[in-house]
Amino acid sequence: MAVPGGPRRPAPHAKGSRTRKGLVLSVALALMAGLMACASFDGSADKPTANTAPLPAAAPRTTGVDPPAVREHKQLVHVFGGEYHSVATEKLLDEVLGKLAAASDVPGLAYKVTILNSPVVNAFALPSGRIYVTRGLLALANDTSEVAAVMAHEIAHVTARHALQRAEIEKRSAVISQAASVIQDRDKSRSFLAYAQFSLASFSRTQELEADRIGVHTIARAGYDPYAASRFLQSLGRSSAMRQSLFGQGSSSKPDMTATHPSTPERIDRAIAEARQIGAPGLGEVGRDRYLAAIEGIPFGDDPAEGFVRGTRFVHPKLGFTFTAPDGFVLENSAQAVLGIANGGQEALRLDRVRVPLETTLQAYLASGWIDGLQQGSVENVVVNGFPVATATAKGAEWSFRLAAIRVGDEVYRLIFATKSLTDDVDKQFRAATDTFRSITPDEARNLKQLRIGIVTASGEDRPETLAARMASVDRPLDLMRVLNGLDEGAGLQEGNRYKIVLEVGR
Repeated sequence: MAVPGGPRRPAPHAKGSRTRKGLVLSVALALMAGLMACASFDGSADKPTANTAPLPAAAPRTTGVDPPAVREHKQLVHVFGGEYHSVATEKLLDEVLGKLAAASDVPGLAYKVTILNSPVVNAFALPSGRIYVTRGLLALANDTSEVAAVMAHEIAHVTARHALQRAEIEKRSAVISQAASVIQDRDKSRSFLAYAQFSLASFSRTQELEADRIGVHTIARAGYDPYAASRFLQSLGRSSAMRQSLFGQGSSSKPDMTATHPSTPERIDRAIAEARQIGAPGLGEVGRDRYLAAIEGIPFGDDPAEGFVRGTRFVHPKLGFTFTAPDGFVLENSAQAVLGIANGGQEALRLDRVRVPLETTLQAYLASGWIDGLQQGSVENVVVNGFPVATATAKGAEWSFRLAAIRVGDEVYRLIFATKSLTDDVDKQFRAATDTFRSITPDEARNLKQLRIGIVTASGEDRPETLAARMASVDRPLDLMRVLNGLDEGAGLQEGNRYKIVLEVGR
């Protein structure tokens, strides 16, 4: 959830804007749907045209107006939560990028890599030669050659001029429209549309496979292990499968690189075939230890500035509150809302906030039409941990909803539970969860810890289970430990090898 200071969002279910079916989709699985392949969830700035190109160095500049390439860069940095800086990580990526640029099909082009402060596993490129990788992707990669494979894939998109092909931009318009409608923020929705239409949404199946092929040969010429691309794709597939199992068959609200790319198994098979044309396994630099040293300590998961999830608890240090969902819910934070799902999609929740003038009572707000099917006689006014709260029930054709509007100054936090069967037990769970909404003290906020990547050396006694037991409060720690380290089911550890785990440390 975003902190104060940005543009205020209109109520996403304003009167006349949504049907009951629309609300169901918003609260339940549709809110968890993946929206795009090579980008995250929101954006900024004006709409550029598809054939926009960087201005020549000698071209006259208009004072105070950024050239297109700079404008696109600023949009992306804003969209993905800003840049992430780490001297060791940036030094390694710059070195890798230099080798790849010299080995690429068009070696005269200049490239620059930027790390984005996003937990999403993603990478992409602009036609100007700017390469972007998220810290979520860096956490998933296991060695220098794997991250080289990712960047070589993106360089291939630039050298093959994929981003400038208008036909592909038109084909992804439906995805962009869906994303813009879910963002529920007019300014960010426009900017999301702008950068997605320009160059960053889904490339075609042919383009992706071509970039994979070019990338494998590029990393080989640069001296890296050509089999690294298939290894990273295997980790990407495991990561995607784990996310889908956590959130049901639908994707979560934070799409990864697999959202509209060709199926990962096909890409793995083709990447291995290309590597075999170069030589047998064992060729080229892998660089595992150096890579792990470079990413040790990078944040994992949500940026605390946007709030973060710990099990069923959500905490937002800057907004100064915490909330705990009922047992069994899997939560995920986004810039727009905290989303949750349970019981295989039979129950869902959403927590967001809107501005409501102080002169508008909570009861009047509930009755104002932001949700259909409200049962007027169910409205109840209570106080929760010092905050005025109005609760109510709404019913649709297939779903029932329990609602809470929590007044915090001129803002209202809206807690919506959706269930297929509103039993007394479910109602008790809703009330108990609502009662957990409270302020946190400044001391609590200061003492909250952030998840970071830790690197440990396996002893002869260590097994995946023992390292998973050292992980911080994350969902399915053993599965996550295997995903982060590219370990097959049933695979053991090698004594003396270094492995990634997730630790909770002071911010």
